[in-house]
Amino acid sequence: MPLKNKIDNIFLDRDGVINIDSGYVHKWSEFEFIEGTLEALKYLTKLGIKLIIVTNQGGIAKGFYTEEDFQELNKKMIDRMRSNDIKILDTFYCPHHKDGNIPKLSMDCNYRKPKPGMILAAAEKYSLDLSRSIIIGDKETDLMAGKNANLYQYFLIDPSYELSNKKSYINGCFKNLNDFVFNHLEK
Repeated sequence: MPLKNKIDNIFLDRDGVINIDSGYVHKWSEFEFIEGTLEALKYLTKLGIKLIIVTNQGGIAKGFYTEEDFQELNKKMIDRMRSNDIKILDTFYCPHHKDGNIPKLSMDCNYRKPKPGMILAAAEKYSLDLSRSIIIGDKETDLMAGKNANLYQYFLIDPSYELSNKKSYINGCFKNLNDFVFNHLEK
């Protein structure tokens, strides 16, 4: 049975999966979708798969940008997706970092990946079946959050394929989201 028939929900990291990760991206002028991402997300939307973004945003705690900056960028990103017939169920983010410079945000919290807090909060809010959910991320912390939430499978976006050879729990490694959707989902 193809993977697309085994899943209802996909948790997506943002930086490095949806957009090019150039380091603490927080302005629309810096935001660039990875090639093929919009087409892949549009196809997933057509399949009826719920898409949830789960993103660490430690740059807020470090004082590089504000929560308002993040929200403004997120709104523009979602608007662009919506104009391409892409439906994102929700965006969950963690503004905390244990080494932050903003005292009220300088902490280790259950939302910060690799902890599963954002995934569990989304599952509770939307009554999602985590056994029919996967996560796609570009860092080990993303996949560990999925593993810690007992998701069905964990997929890595890593054009170098370097990490995929080191971690046995990774179910697949792809150069980008488009590669995953159009070369794996149907199998």
